[in-house]
Amino acid sequence: MTNTSAPAHAFQAGSSAGNDTRPTLDGRLKDLLAGKKIVMTGVTGFIGEHLLWKILTELPETTAAVLVRRKGSADARSRVVKLVRKKIFADLVAAAGSPEALVDERIEVIEGDLPNVPALPADLDVVVHCAGDVSFDPPIDQAFRTNTIGTEALIRAMLEACSDTDGNLVRIPHYLHVSTAYTAGRRRGAIREAPHEHDIDYRVETEHGLALGAAIELESRTPARLTKFRKAAERDHRRAGYLTTSVDTERRRKEWVSEQLVKAGTERARSLGWTDVYTFTKALGERVVTDVGRDVRLSVVRPAIVESAWKHPYPGWIEGYKMAEPLIMAYGKGRLPEFPASPDSVIDIVPVDHVVNAIVAVCATEPEVGDPQFYHLNSGARNPITFRTLYELVRQYFIDNPFETDGRGTPIAHEWDFPGAAAVERLLATSEKATAVAARALTFAPRSAAVRRTGTQLAKQAKQLAFLRRYLDLYNEYGQSELHFVDDNTLRLHHELHPDDVDAFAFDSAVYDWHTYLVEVHCPAVTEPVRRLDRARRRRGTKASTFRDLSTLSGDQSKVLAAFDLDGTVLATNVIETYLWTRLSERGLLGRLGEVGSILSSLPGYLHAERRDRGTFLRAFYRRYAGADVAELERAVD
Repeated sequence: MTNTSAPAHAFQAGSSAGNDTRPTLDGRLKDLLAGKKIVMTGVTGFIGEHLLWKILTELPETTAAVLVRRKGSADARSRVVKLVRKKIFADLVAAAGSPEALVDERIEVIEGDLPNVPALPADLDVVVHCAGDVSFDPPIDQAFRTNTIGTEALIRAMLEACSDTDGNLVRIPHYLHVSTAYTAGRRRGAIREAPHEHDIDYRVETEHGLALGAAIELESRTPARLTKFRKAAERDHRRAGYLTTSVDTERRRKEWVSEQLVKAGTERARSLGWTDVYTFTKALGERVVTDVGRDVRLSVVRPAIVESAWKHPYPGWIEGYKMAEPLIMAYGKGRLPEFPASPDSVIDIVPVDHVVNAIVAVCATEPEVGDPQFYHLNSGARNPITFRTLYELVRQYFIDNPFETDGRGTPIAHEWDFPGAAAVERLLATSEKATAVAARALTFAPRSAAVRRTGTQLAKQAKQLAFLRRYLDLYNEYGQSELHFVDDNTLRLHHELHPDDVDAFAFDSAVYDWHTYLVEVHCPAVTEPVRRLDRARRRRGTKASTFRDLSTLSGDQSKVLAAFDLDGTVLATNVIETYLWTRLSERGLLGRLGEVGSILSSLPGYLHAERRDRGTFLRAFYRRYAGADVAELERAVD
């Protein structure tokens, strides 16, 4: 993706997949797939949900069998029933009579998980594996469990379902693997629809990836590491007590484990020529497919960056935030001043309905055993959009349709200069360091309303910088891509669609223009939920949503209890100010001067105690009330 080439020993020239005997489409898709059972994984995910809807809507004589895991107290069937209650299934549910009826009539639910795959139906025809960790930076052990171990477990369960008791295949199923276009690694130039040739052993890498995960977890529990976590927690929270510091110590340990697992995955992937552990393990997953599934029909589809729908089930349909949405939202809210992208690099976006349409079409093909087929699902080959064009369209959208923010003014859509990754990194690193120094200095200041306000502002700024760090690190190389995904196989398959299938199943990326897609479809779709919340807040006004007017309660209102933390809540003050306010009123001029002088001389000790433990400070300071006239204090308070 950058000008960094993969190691010469890892990648060799790949051969072109397919020839004149490549599988074709001969008829309507609903007829080609009639009577067949398609087993799916990942049905609760973005692509999987759309694929299920497509099968139920356009393939009336095809059975969908879905592998879904139990989640808490909800079994697999309950989760699928909940899934089909979503808006896109409304017409199907109405026709069936109820969500439960739709599931019973059209969907076979298989409760299980990856890699713990249960027995699959013996009458399966096609397995579509679109489950997987879609994060680019998962922990290294999690990435291997999902993308290599889980894939192998699924294929072996499929083979067992199609074999006799002696292990001989009695039926030849079609296994369709949803991968990613970025399995090519850190290369430049044209990437063909073919296997990526490399000498990486997926079994060895999986074994060591899991072992590394266990080692990092063990390291986090050593006395040396625990001491560091505990001292850091006590430095920030000792004044809140030991229970609070113990909770924060464990939080720091878990965060350290997660960070180290992500770092280990990223470094291992880059050491072998891939951008991140996601693309690395997805590439190894492809090798699992061609190795373990060598005796069945194999197809591998490689989507690029999958975003909202172009046409079906309706323009802009999307579930959750994908790759581009966090950046679009941050830019629209004025929180993304720059981005380390090359303005002339192509960002390869493809609508989800085009991806799903292509998957269904591939399901209807019958590749030869031993000749796996590869399909790139992307737009960059024939309808490219550069980062500069993407930025200009998104910027124009937010200029014309800015966010409104509860009386704080409209966020300014920053104008990017594209100064380069190095300049953006320097700016971010400087901001991170300044924020950390300010936050550390604040821990030495006495607690006051001003200090609390400053702390809140610094925490907000640190959170924003952490967001920028994560996404800039994650997408830095994708923003400087020099790859070109050839999609000849995909285009050929599209041209073989029956004329009556083109409207429902088209997947030619050249059919849409980017202005319409981004400005009129995608950006409105991803910003509408936030705008809806903003409108609701404006309707409520400034009143907190948890406010309840107790004066309207019926019954005995004498039983209502209101409790407050008096330290800085009801009064903008602190314990020292409160003490002086009450004690000085009962003393003469000399006594007042002496009391103030005594406090000033003791102040360094009080500050030191307060930083170490709030309870210790309070016990020490409240001793100054010894001998006070209680009646006089009560009179002063009244």
